[in-house]
Amino acid sequence: MTTRVPQVRRAKWNDSFYSGAPILGLAIALGYGCAPSGATSKVAPPTAHDTPIGGGIGVSEQGEAQAAALTPEAAIREAVAADGRSEADRALDAGRHPAEMLTFFEVAPGQRVAELAAGGGYTAELLVRVVGPTGLVYGQNSPFLLQRFAEKPWSERLSLPQMQGVVRVDRDFEAPLPPEAKDLDAVLFILFYHDTVWMKTDRAKMNASIFRALRPGGVFGLVDHSARAGTGLDDVESLHRIEKSIVIHEVQEAGFLLEAEGDFLQNPSDTRDWSASPRTVGERRGTSDRFVLRFRKPDSVSCAGPRNTKCSEYEAPVCGVVDTGVRCIQAPCPSSEKRSFLNACKACADSSVVQFTPGSCKP
Repeated sequence: MTTRVPQVRRAKWNDSFYSGAPILGLAIALGYGCAPSGATSKVAPPTAHDTPIGGGIGVSEQGEAQAAALTPEAAIREAVAADGRSEADRALDAGRHPAEMLTFFEVAPGQRVAELAAGGGYTAELLVRVVGPTGLVYGQNSPFLLQRFAEKPWSERLSLPQMQGVVRVDRDFEAPLPPEAKDLDAVLFILFYHDTVWMKTDRAKMNASIFRALRPGGVFGLVDHSARAGTGLDDVESLHRIEKSIVIHEVQEAGFLLEAEGDFLQNPSDTRDWSASPRTVGERRGTSDRFVLRFRKPDSVSCAGPRNTKCSEYEAPVCGVVDTGVRCIQAPCPSSEKRSFLNACKACADSSVVQFTPGSCKP
């Protein structure tokens, strides 16, 4: 059952807005490149697919059986080769390597997955084709992106029959998925992480939210344009690139484990001194050196020490070992740990915390 929330108000097209080069790059990049962070958080499933196909809207048992019989590899091959894919999408395949990407991120029939910054839906369509009628895809775009660029192409794609298994999500990047999007098998973030930097997104908060949405053992798959070593965040706006080590550090800080790196989008000949924005890249589109990272949410988190029984948000004693559900920390209350909870006391009182005992945080 899908909860209806009012649609985000459409902004009128404003030509003067395109005086900013980075934002123009985002407009051209819909579904294929960059996306900014938004200002509000709403879930807005369109009427064409209020109930995802995985939720049971008349999918035949025969169709479900056929989908279940497909191996992940076969499902991915069929998705990429599907006759219904647009020529525009197919033209991107040579530079995107979609089969290798979906295989590397372990996408399979029947899964519940999400794509952040879905843009115009290039990857989201591939995902829903792979997960099939027994799966589900959340496609997230920020309200800012929708208002400025993505509303028309995203809505048009969502009206296609093959997109019935996609739940539209209009939310800010700091809390990109709705509460019902939990225990997901995978969350993908393709060529957009660098944009969250120059759009001033609280990335620690964003990554913690992604962590909570995944099931134990779930995959966080990330692809982005590689920056030169030592440049850090310097090129996120001018060249639409980010240094890989920065991304790894930030995502690991949220509690993820870096499990593997893919090399199928690497390009050693890329000098990495030119903009990867689709607005300016021209014929070099799809040739940038890109890193591909597969992070995994650990199966479990536990703490060695006892929980303080007098830690509440109304008083501030020194807490013992506090388990935030991401990692164990030694910290005073309020805690300096702000990635998952406002302070250690709120972590202690939250029902999602490992080994939570009702009433244990009362003074």
